[in-house]
Amino acid sequence: MLAVARPVNLAFGLSSNERDASHHMAAFMEVDLRTCQPDTLVDRINAVPALKTSAVLGPAAHIDKRSSSPVATTANKSAPSDEPIGLDDIPPLSLGVLTEHADKVDALKLVADSIAQQRQTASRSMVFHPLNVAGLSATLGVAYQLNSNRDLGVNLSIMSGIIMAYLMTIRYFTAQYIPLAEDLKWDWILPIKDDGELDPDAEEDKIIGAKYGNEIIGALVLRLVPSTSEQTLAAAGSTNSRRKRSPSSLNNYYTGGHGVVRAWTTILRYRRRGVGSDMLHEAIKVTRDHCGKDARVVFAEAHANSVMVVHDMFNRPFRKAEQWAAAALEKALQHVESDQPKR
Repeated sequence: MLAVARPVNLAFGLSSNERDASHHMAAFMEVDLRTCQPDTLVDRINAVPALKTSAVLGPAAHIDKRSSSPVATTANKSAPSDEPIGLDDIPPLSLGVLTEHADKVDALKLVADSIAQQRQTASRSMVFHPLNVAGLSATLGVAYQLNSNRDLGVNLSIMSGIIMAYLMTIRYFTAQYIPLAEDLKWDWILPIKDDGELDPDAEEDKIIGAKYGNEIIGALVLRLVPSTSEQTLAAAGSTNSRRKRSPSSLNNYYTGGHGVVRAWTTILRYRRRGVGSDMLHEAIKVTRDHCGKDARVVFAEAHANSVMVVHDMFNRPFRKAEQWAAAALEKALQHVESDQPKR
């Protein structure tokens, strides 16, 4: 009997689905990655037809080929651009005497906001004052003793009502800062005599502003006060209209005088960054340009934030702020005087 040689069939005895799977496995095993020698992980994964990058990392991911190590990063449409920000895109910061009416109005609004913000400072001082806290604690204790037989819900309601009344009372006493801020009008910067009439010989207050782009971030209101000596008044001329005076005659009018800072504030997020100090330096420069190189600059006693609507024992934060401002002005004066010999 002749023996017929048959090829070896490894799929003998298997079902049709199993035979198809074995063919696919055999085709997959025939791929030799060593002959391809891909350079990156992406090439190694994509070298296998049945295995793609999207199957491993998902459709919303990619591999950063620029990196030395294959790190997968998720695609994000809101990611910042790699393009550098040019210097032209940064708003300029300018400082000087404001001349545009709109800028002056914005500066006065900033001063009015600083007056309204005093309400929060006064409220915080009253809420945490030791005397008020002691009175609130005593009231809560008495209320608890008088209602000790009631359930917890009733006691909590009573305590909450007392605390609410405590806060509403403080709100009532500090509410006067809002009308003060609203009363700051354009005529506040006009020179007014003691009899209430407009002084035709004096200029309106100078407003020094700090602008970040088109936004006013700081404001200082400076009033130039002329000397009361007869020589200074004679040098100013006999005319009563300040509009007819030349710049030189105005300087003669203020010669020997001094500068008075009537308002000084910055936006909250720009405080403690040197903007206020720069405005003080500018105020000293403007004063000495008009009144003389030795002219002094002081804070007005009746400045924009000088009104205290609550009892004096709650005004400690405002007194500390005034002392700090006076120290800042003194430091600015010393700095300007130390720079004079170098010029």
